[in-house]
Amino acid sequence: MPTFNFTVKDASGNAQEGTVEAKNIEEAKMRLRQSGYTPVSVTPVGGAKKKKSVLDMNLSLKMPTFLSRVKPKDLTVLTRQLATLVESGLPLLRGLRILTKQTKHPALQKILQGMCESVEGGSTFSEALAQFPKTFDNLYINMTRAGEAAGSLEQSLNRLAEFLEKAQKIKSKVKSAMTYPVVVLVVALSLTGFLMVTVIPKFETLFTDMLGKNAQLPPITRFVVGLSHNFAESALPIIAAIALIIVLVKILARTPQGKIVFDAIKLRIPVFGDVIRKSSVGRSTRTLGTLMQSGVPVLQALDIVRDTAGNAVISRAFQRIHDAVKEGENMTPSMEASKQFPAMVVSMVDVGEETGALPDMLNRIANTYDGEVDDAVEAMTSIIEPLMIVVLAVIVGIIVIAMFQPLTAIIGQMSGG
Repeated sequence: MPTFNFTVKDASGNAQEGTVEAKNIEEAKMRLRQSGYTPVSVTPVGGAKKKKSVLDMNLSLKMPTFLSRVKPKDLTVLTRQLATLVESGLPLLRGLRILTKQTKHPALQKILQGMCESVEGGSTFSEALAQFPKTFDNLYINMTRAGEAAGSLEQSLNRLAEFLEKAQKIKSKVKSAMTYPVVVLVVALSLTGFLMVTVIPKFETLFTDMLGKNAQLPPITRFVVGLSHNFAESALPIIAAIALIIVLVKILARTPQGKIVFDAIKLRIPVFGDVIRKSSVGRSTRTLGTLMQSGVPVLQALDIVRDTAGNAVISRAFQRIHDAVKEGENMTPSMEASKQFPAMVVSMVDVGEETGALPDMLNRIANTYDGEVDDAVEAMTSIIEPLMIVVLAVIVGIIVIAMFQPLTAIIGQMSGG
C-alpha cells in the first residue's frame, strides 16, 4: 500500500508531520480527518513536496504576472457570488462551474477550473483553495474549512464576503482620500524641477546679457539662481541617493528585526502613527472575530491574525497573546501587558471574555476603529490639500518674484535709454 507524507493541524492549531498508508491521497486525507486532524498537505513519499501549489505555479508560468494576479476586488466579488449561489441551494461544484463560465478574468477562470477538477477528484473545497496559496490566504482557507466541518459552508462564505467587502471599502476610502494630495505633490515637484532646470537658466542668461556679468542681482534672485545651479548639478546624484536609500530600507524591512524596527517607527509618527495603529487593530480584531464566529479554534485564529496584522509590532503582540491563551490564560492580561492596544480595546475584550460574546465584541471594536480611521483620513486630507496648495503657491511665487525684480531693472534701463 502506498505511503504518504502529511502535514496536519490538530485542534489547538499546532502543525504536525508524519506518514500514513492509504490507497490514494483522498483515502489518506479521510483517515487523517477521522483521527481529528485537519490536512494541510498530503503528498506521496518521494513525490513533489510542493504539490499543493503546482497549479498556482503553472498558472504563473502560463501568463504574465499582471494577468495571473487576482486583485482583492475580484476576489471579493467572486466570494459574494459563490456565497449567493451556495446559499440558494446550488451544489458547490455546480456553483463553481457557473462562475467559471461567467468570469472574464483569465487567471480567475484558470483557478476556478482547477478548483472544479479538485472537487470532482474528491477534494474538499478548502483543499481545492489550498492549491492556490497566492490567491487564497490562510484566513480564507481556514474559514471555509471550519464551515465545512460545521456543515455551514454558505454561512462561512457569507461571513468571508462581508469581511472582504468591509476591508475593500476601507481600503478604497483611504486610497481615494490620498489620491488628490499625492497628485498635488507630484505636480509641485515636477513644476519646481521644470522651472529650476529649464526656465531659470534662460532668465539668468537674459540677465547677464542685459545687465552685464558684474551686475548685482537682488538677494532673492541670487538665491533662486544658486538653487537652480545646485539642482542641475546634483539632480542625478540626489535621485540616485534617494533610490539607493529606498532600496536599502526595503531590504532591511524584509528582515524580521528590521521589520519590527521600521513598523515601530511607523506607529510613533505623529498623527499618522495613530491612524496606522487603529487600522491594524481594526483589521486584526475583525479577522479574529470573523474566524471565531466561523468556528475556527482560537489558537489557530490567533496564528492567522498574527500573520495578517499588517504590522510586525502588532503581530508580535498577538504572538504573545497566543502563547498566553495556549497556557490557559485569558487574552486580556497579555493584551494589556503588550501596551500596543488602546485601553478601550482591552476593556471591550475583557467584557467579551466575561460574557462569552467575544466574537461579537471584536467585530464591534473593528467597526468602531474603521469609522475612526475613515474620519481621521478625511480630516488629514482636508488639512493636507490646502496646505499643499499653499506650499505650491509659495514656491511658484518666490520664483516669479525672483525673476521679476531684475526684469524691472532691465525695463528701467530700456526706458532710460
